[in-house]
Amino acid sequence: MTTTHAPATAPAFAARRAGVWRTLPGRARDWFVVHRLDLAWLAPILVAAAVVSFVNIAGAPQRIDDEGTYTAQAYAVVHLGELAHYTYWYDHPPLGWIQIALYAVVTGAFERWDVAVLAGREASIVASLAAALLLWMLARRSGLGRAASAVAVVLFSLSPLAVQFHRTVYLDNLAMPWLLLAFLLATVRRNQLAAFTGAAIALGVAVLTKETFLLALPFLAWVMVRSADRATRRYTLSVAASTLVLIGATYVLFAAVKDELVSSEGRVSLMDGILFQLGTRAGSGSLGDPGSLMSRTLGMWWQLDAVLLVAALVAAAYALLVRRLRPFAVMVLALTAFMFRPGGYLPVPYVIMLIPFGALLVAGAVGVAVSRLRRRRGVARTVLAGVVVTAAAAGVAVAVPAWAGQLRGFLAADLDRPARDATAWIEANALREQRLIVDDSMWVDLVEAGWSRENVVWYYKLDTDPAVAAQSPNGWRDSDFIITTDSMRTFPDQFPQVSAAIQNSVPVATFGDGAQQVEVREIVPEGIAQAETAQDAEAARRGDLGGQLAQNPAVRMTDAARTMLTDGLVDERITATLGALAADRTVTVADFPLIEGEHGIARQVEISAVDGAPPGDMSAALAAMGPSYVPSEVTTTDADRALLTYALLSPAE
Repeated sequence: MTTTHAPATAPAFAARRAGVWRTLPGRARDWFVVHRLDLAWLAPILVAAAVVSFVNIAGAPQRIDDEGTYTAQAYAVVHLGELAHYTYWYDHPPLGWIQIALYAVVTGAFERWDVAVLAGREASIVASLAAALLLWMLARRSGLGRAASAVAVVLFSLSPLAVQFHRTVYLDNLAMPWLLLAFLLATVRRNQLAAFTGAAIALGVAVLTKETFLLALPFLAWVMVRSADRATRRYTLSVAASTLVLIGATYVLFAAVKDELVSSEGRVSLMDGILFQLGTRAGSGSLGDPGSLMSRTLGMWWQLDAVLLVAALVAAAYALLVRRLRPFAVMVLALTAFMFRPGGYLPVPYVIMLIPFGALLVAGAVGVAVSRLRRRRGVARTVLAGVVVTAAAAGVAVAVPAWAGQLRGFLAADLDRPARDATAWIEANALREQRLIVDDSMWVDLVEAGWSRENVVWYYKLDTDPAVAAQSPNGWRDSDFIITTDSMRTFPDQFPQVSAAIQNSVPVATFGDGAQQVEVREIVPEGIAQAETAQDAEAARRGDLGGQLAQNPAVRMTDAARTMLTDGLVDERITATLGALAADRTVTVADFPLIEGEHGIARQVEISAVDGAPPGDMSAALAAMGPSYVPSEVTTTDADRALLTYALLSPAE
């Protein structure tokens, strides 16, 4: 007997659909009820992390060259339709800055910030907040209680070491959520084929975001093997491995399609990029050499949060005794040992991959130790647990005041002001057709300010990119200004063209001091010796003219202003203007103020009175005297004084 089913009527279908939608609020309510305690623990921490991360991101830390590079590459994807703002040479896979570009497109980040790097910082912080959420889930999946999981997220989100790096545009920050997602999916017990495939995809994305995350592969595989159902282990692991290989193959295929897979004359290649990263790149030196890159890098980590670094290693050693934490413990210890390989290069952001797992181990180890103290099973275990808990208490006592001071600095300090001031100065005083050698952190801002991309030269490329060298047949002599930062001054021997530009230039404006100092220097193509000779002659001429003006009874001024004139510290255009004004009137000079950041020659004059009365707007009077006397700007101060500003002149002039 054959049974037939009548087709569903439209009202019946609509009723079923309405029933599905009616269940959605119920499902959401059920989910909230199940997870309400987790949300109560996690939500305040994420809010605090967001506040600490976002407040004053424009002030601290000072932006660095790497941030500018990744931001500029993202800018190139969005605005130039290219993979990088210079020749892409496979130093890193491009997926990291493509993610920044997608974030900028969705949120309009480039349009919302005057400093482009801050758009990249936004993306980096959002990725770190997502990583904090995933770390909570991984901690809970690893058997940590809510309190211990909260400690892990607090350490990951609020440690000064974490805040420093999460606020900085590093590809590692963008890769971290993907790595944590991979580990989380690797612990799934149901639907393991889909979960393990997802873990492989997540790891593939992490590696194509930052290649060093491939170091996590053995430990992810360990977690997968341990979690896999024995009946389907071979199949699920094979599919996951094949998926990861296919994802990696897309990068190789990308290079092959562009005919950039293997080395060839005059072309970049994936092979060259890999050889550079693994072999030809200069090592970081040894920890025993105080001047080595390794010593400086580890010193910076230590200064930011020594307690977390020590606690993570101690917790990793203790967690070797805890089965559910053992893969993460071995991972942290192995990656730490990897840093000290002979002749190896230690990237400054390498610690980013260690922070979440170190935080997980610290929280997990203390949680296990507290639990064992309560049970008091075995003298040795109890004593060891007591040592761990005591050490944790001591660490908290040391860390809390240190954290308070460090975090206060992140929220209040304006370490990036020198970079902003230098950029503003160059925008106000340099011509758009002049060529600039800059730290990459300023590249996008100056291009947006009107310079052509060919006239804003990232200093690294001047010595390393044949395309840039072709645009500069005379090397450094083809540029007009060089803006030096700590990054540019750190490796003088590696960039001979940049070093020559610095040595054959004169400072015209300096902002900040110490490591934060940013200096604008004007390049003298004829060489520094000739520039110094010309400067001495100009100073003598300005002193003679100033001395003559100082004797004019129609020009009244303070003794300090008179000394500046006779010492040749006043722009001769100002001297000539005052002399012309004093031909038929009495002029009172209040000051020759230096423009902020500039030193040496004053190109401003503040006139407090003309014939005993406030000068008012002097633009018409100066224009009537002829173009030689017209300043670039005339303003009236709050004290009804006239402030005349003259445009910058080259030292050679």
